[in-house]
Amino acid sequence: MKEAIHPKYFEANATCVCGNTFKTGSTKQNIRVEICSACHPFYTGQQKIVDTEGRVERFMKKYNLKK
Repeated sequence: MKEAIHPKYFEANATCVCGNTFKTGSTKQNIRVEICSACHPFYTGQQKIVDTEGRVERFMKKYNLKK
């Protein structure tokens, strides 16, 4: 690697809006994120389906499925 062309690399403190904090590597010392693994619906298992046109209900009814 060439000398003096790369940015400094820090052990950064990342803070989520939910209050969770964790350490990661970055060129910035402090990072603020909107969503993290502690509050993301995919990781928490609380994923909700947003259906405004009734497509999910029609699919469930068509294939005789229960929620």
